[in-house]
Amino acid sequence: MTRLAAALLCACTALPVTAHAQSAQRPEVARAATTLQASVVDWRRDIHQHPELGNRETRTAAKVAAHLRSLGLEPKTGIAHTGVTAVLKGGRPGPRIALRADMDALPVTERTGLPFASTATAEYRGQTTGVMHACGHDAHTAILMGVAQALVAMRDELPGEVLFVFQPAEEGAPEGEEGGASMMLAEGIFRDFRPDAVFGLHVFSTLQAGQIGVRGGPLMAASDRFSIDVIGRQTHGSRPWGGIDPIVAAADLVGTAQTIVSRRTNISTLPAVVSFGAIDGGIRYNIIPDKVELVGTIRTFDEDVRKAIFADLQNVATHVAAAHGATVQTRIPAEDGNPVTANDPALTARLLPSLQAVAGADNVVDPSLTMGAEDFSYYAREVPGLFFFVGATPKGQDPMRAPSNHSPEFDLDESALDLGLRALLQVSLDYLHGDAEAGA
Repeated sequence: MTRLAAALLCACTALPVTAHAQSAQRPEVARAATTLQASVVDWRRDIHQHPELGNRETRTAAKVAAHLRSLGLEPKTGIAHTGVTAVLKGGRPGPRIALRADMDALPVTERTGLPFASTATAEYRGQTTGVMHACGHDAHTAILMGVAQALVAMRDELPGEVLFVFQPAEEGAPEGEEGGASMMLAEGIFRDFRPDAVFGLHVFSTLQAGQIGVRGGPLMAASDRFSIDVIGRQTHGSRPWGGIDPIVAAADLVGTAQTIVSRRTNISTLPAVVSFGAIDGGIRYNIIPDKVELVGTIRTFDEDVRKAIFADLQNVATHVAAAHGATVQTRIPAEDGNPVTANDPALTARLLPSLQAVAGADNVVDPSLTMGAEDFSYYAREVPGLFFFVGATPKGQDPMRAPSNHSPEFDLDESALDLGLRALLQVSLDYLHGDAEAGA
């Protein structure tokens, strides 16, 4: 059994309550949430109405930086293109933590009908597309802005230090660019400020508003992007024998690739996914083109399985194309992907009661493994991390039928903003005060 599989099995057991856990919501958390509720909603709606793609979050970053300056902090800007960080030093000695929110939107044309819906457009892969906060990063940014304001107001009595991280390009940098969490780290945010723990959250359509999802060990999959160019020889559509048809070869390749997971990968312990997301080839109905481009994603929870799928996909691409007389040019993977997002088991166990304190014990659930990915994983590889889900689907609506994250109809019950702020603030204060008390 791999180390990750063992961690998964271990994480499925009941998490113990630790000595530093809070059994009730802190009164300062309740006060801050009540005071900030309207502001957080306003910030989220404004950011939602003005979304920006990865590495292009200039307006959002400027809004964040201006807010941090208004709190008396000294933000650093331009990190990993548009990232913003700031450090809050408490009035008492204690540990260091980092709190992270992502700021980027998606190339999705919004269809929510909200009064603050996005009408923004941008160029993406050579095409004009709508831009939308279809994954809730607008909520994450607004929540962390509120948490920053609440913690600054407690500065004199606050133990330790807090690094606020507003990150660009979580959804991936544009082709040919670097970005996201890995670039933030490469530019030294944890070198200049080494936290003892890092916390983050994500609003999720698969949970009901009022619920929080968290588990120790693996939570979200590793993700890798691939591209395969199938190279044929152009000919007239009426004379297919005069060339080599890359469209037929590509279609056969896509179908055969489905057997990698269904027939070649042991998914009895941990799941895996190989999906094709785009096929591009040809321009006219009666011309068989020279080339077809395939792009897609691989999702895994185990490093050995990850490498085996890379090799299997390369093998399928090469030999299926050859069977049609075609060749391939591959990038499998196309670049460094996101690692598995895994919560530190001890940190999760310690702070589970903190989440239960704000949501209620019955509303904190153990979610299934999620095939979606998160580059929060890079931070959690550096220091112990805790990442949790906040339910976004209104009560009375089936989360399994609600528009999912990345859908043009995705929307969130705005009560998720309040719960997200309370949860992140409670976790932060319990950790900071708990360590201060433990070291006293």
